[in-house]
Amino acid sequence: MLVHPQFDPVAFHIGPLAVHWYGLTYLAAFALFVFLSGRRLRQPQWAASGWKRSDIDDLLFYGVLGVVLGGRLGYVVFYRPDFYASHLLDVFKVWEGGMAFHGGLLGVIAAMALYGRFKGRPFLEVTDLIAPCVPTGLGMGRIGNFINGELWGREASPDLPWAMLFPQAPDHGTMPRHPSPIYQFIGEGVLLFAFLWLYSRYPRKTGQVSGMFLIGYGFVRFTTEFFRQPDDFLPLDSRWLHLSQGQWLSLPMILVGVAIWAWASKRKAV
Repeated sequence: MLVHPQFDPVAFHIGPLAVHWYGLTYLAAFALFVFLSGRRLRQPQWAASGWKRSDIDDLLFYGVLGVVLGGRLGYVVFYRPDFYASHLLDVFKVWEGGMAFHGGLLGVIAAMALYGRFKGRPFLEVTDLIAPCVPTGLGMGRIGNFINGELWGREASPDLPWAMLFPQAPDHGTMPRHPSPIYQFIGEGVLLFAFLWLYSRYPRKTGQVSGMFLIGYGFVRFTTEFFRQPDDFLPLDSRWLHLSQGQWLSLPMILVGVAIWAWASKRKAV
């Protein structure tokens, strides 16, 4: 069996400042977003709509606020409401960890709605532009999870060639587990990006790309959650149908995506 490499979470120091790998993965995610968004703007349909490179900087600013605020609040509300209700000041201790993708998604949705309102852009036009550029950022986040040795997987067969021991897990690395951050990196970061990038290369009706992103991510997340160990404070045996919190949050995401895609498909305008 493989053993998690136990990376030092600190990549390097600049004087007294410690630069963490997790922070670098966020930086890489934002850099990839800027690069890919710039490539998107070269496509005729976006140039014809008057989008400019300077718009990407504004989108990034709004998006970062949405990711950080939404991700943190989502973790507080979706995963540990009882704890934070009695430890209100801990809500602000983001350096101790605790970010939720579904909360970050809602934060980005709100941020893009504000951006569209201020700039006079249709909301779904904005989300169609950025949707194919998001999966690589998600993939970077999963790399950060793996480096930190967190979000380890459920028990795996010792015969599985890539079964891995995670010393940070409650069993202290005695139980072979699925390296679920790697699964999620491949699904959310690589496969979803490849699919959406190819799907969006050609003109689509407004809302179709956004709907397909919700469907694709929801499906991948629902699937990979079968291999990810749920948080100790959210045991599966206490949840209906033994689905994890991430799976329950992904189901409405898929349904909303299908509804948006179906609605957009019936529209005449492209």
